[in-house]
Amino acid sequence: MSQQITTISFFKYTTFKTKLWGFKMMQFAHKDLSKVEGQSFYRLLGSGKGLGFNPLPDWSTYCLLQVWDSEAAANEFFSSSNIMQRYKNQSAELLTLYMKNISAGGTWVGKNPFEKAADLDPAQPIAVITRATIKLNWLLRFWKYVPTSHETLAGNEGLIYTKGVGEVPIVQMATFSLWKDFESVKKFAYSSTQHQEAIRRTRKNDWYKEELFARFQPYKSIGTWEGKQLLPF
Repeated sequence: MSQQITTISFFKYTTFKTKLWGFKMMQFAHKDLSKVEGQSFYRLLGSGKGLGFNPLPDWSTYCLLQVWDSEAAANEFFSSSNIMQRYKNQSAELLTLYMKNISAGGTWVGKNPFEKAADLDPAQPIAVITRATIKLNWLLRFWKYVPTSHETLAGNEGLIYTKGVGEVPIVQMATFSLWKDFESVKKFAYSSTQHQEAIRRTRKNDWYKEELFARFQPYKSIGTWEGKQLLPF
């Protein structure tokens, strides 16, 4: 089985100066990130307000998704890279989750970057990434339905954390969600009528130009988010 791992890092900025720095790094960080050894895929992502997809930007939160050939390559980057040290210096809070891919379907910019690296342990936390490029002629109807599709996320006992992120506002969107266990994921996917309706509309209307759905088993956490450890271990 593959030795590949995926990391996702969230950066919190609390002042105007650091928020501006975080915004500028969406452009300027590529010079350094594109040359990282042992990294096969990465994406810098902005975020939206509230839960799930949201067209309104959250200037305080940014995200870095990275796929690694091995955990050793990830550890080397986080412990000694200059650019990560700069992110640490500017961030009021920084959380990184280490994850192994369980399954992934679809494509992200023409390829699926995630290799299967673990079998599902249903008793452990599960992370889910959904990503889509929305067809321009369906943008208005897609965004009109989004608030309804997210109604059951608020107050969901099985949900540890979720954030809507994206590469291009409005058009290229993704969600990251972290769940207590596989049963929590299934309950949301199959018991939520709003979620089921969103899937039905997606299939009927063919909203997406490209889409990807991936599940991960998080196994290590570094840092806190909103003052808390997100994993129970």
